Amino acid sequence: MLWRWIKTVILLPFTVLVVIPAAVLYFSDYDLKMQDTFFVIIGTFLLIPGLFLAGWTMRLFAEIGKGTAAPWDPPKKLVVAGPYCYVRNPMITSVLIMLIAESLLLGSWCIFGWFIVFFLGNTVYFPFFEEKDLEKRFGDDYLQYKRNVPRWTPRLSAWKQK
Repeated sequence: MLWRWIKTVILLPFTVLVVIPAAVLYFSDYDLKMQDTFFVIIGTFLLIPGLFLAGWTMRLFAEIGKGTAAPWDPPKKLVVAGPYCYVRNPMITSVLIMLIAESLLLGSWCIFGWFIVFFLGNTVYFPFFEEKDLEKRFGDDYLQYKRNVPRWTPRLSAWKQK
């Protein structure tokens, strides 16, 4: 299971959070300099919960779902625990939080632009592709979950599956 997750992390979040931002910075002639303390503090306060949320969601996928976040190795069981009781895509939310943190810590509008592109791409991908697959794999359980838990904006209270 560990090797499955290492491949998933290297190919998915590592690419989104490190490889693409590095390319964006390289091609935008980014000049590394010390950022304003305010932005460093805000960026750090976002990065820490983003990392925690990513780890938590990956752990839930492994322990409850018996799979990974990778499309080639998806969870075998629908995960509706922890942050998944509040929002349908907390793993992507964690990546979005970390991208904002990265743009603040590095002072890069270009990375913020990548955040927008990544969010818009997922906004199209999820309803047209991933959710259709989840409906096929998990049927009525997923449809009930989808009706009760929002895609991006968290609920105020945890949803309990009946």
